[in-house]
Amino acid sequence: MSATSFVTAIVPCLDEETAIVGVVAGLLAYGADAVIVVDGGSRDTTAARAASAGARVLVEPRRGYGRAIQAGIAAMAPETRIVLFVDGDGSDRLDRVPDLLEPIHTGRADFVHGSRVRGAREPGAMSPQQIVAGHLAGWLLRLTYGARFTDMSPFRAIRRDALARLGMRDETYGWNLEMLMRVAAARLRCEEIAVGQRPRQGGASKVSGDWRVGLRAAWIIGTTFLRLSRGLAGERRPRE
Repeated sequence: MSATSFVTAIVPCLDEETAIVGVVAGLLAYGADAVIVVDGGSRDTTAARAASAGARVLVEPRRGYGRAIQAGIAAMAPETRIVLFVDGDGSDRLDRVPDLLEPIHTGRADFVHGSRVRGAREPGAMSPQQIVAGHLAGWLLRLTYGARFTDMSPFRAIRRDALARLGMRDETYGWNLEMLMRVAAARLRCEEIAVGQRPRQGGASKVSGDWRVGLRAAWIIGTTFLRLSRGLAGERRPRE
């Protein structure tokens, strides 16, 4: 492990005791030097199992995907140079971690996005709503910024210094879309690779498992795009 390539994986989770040990172990086996599990107040043994598998565990009592991610970022070791984002439900194919990291390790990219709709996707791994939302977000990003993303997968890696410059703010489900928009607007060197997807190995989906929550997430994603696109346009305009 080189000091210039220290990888910290951040894993937000809630009630995912069935999958979390395998996620932590897989991350450590496939290229992460440290794993931070941010537990959103699980009522099961998720936190204890994550710690036993070798993760540093933080408890973030305030609900919100973005809040959990931000807590993990704030807790990273100073030597971290690459940040890897992974869900805690076991659906991400961790054998693709080396492929996510390689373009950054070699200096070819600042940000690498894993597309679930490309590659080997097992039956039932993604809901129709997730697939449609990914295609819609990709169309909006291409139309607005010329970026070619095909999904809003949370499975992604970025240089720490590039992440710090993005100015991420969203505290809820809009985090993943906000990052893609800011990455595109900042003209970072980007790559998207096919990672496929497995069915979740434990826990219940916070978005796709309930149509009412799914509608709320879709509303947040839509309003995030409109709000942030206006804000980013203002940031790019020169001051008079």
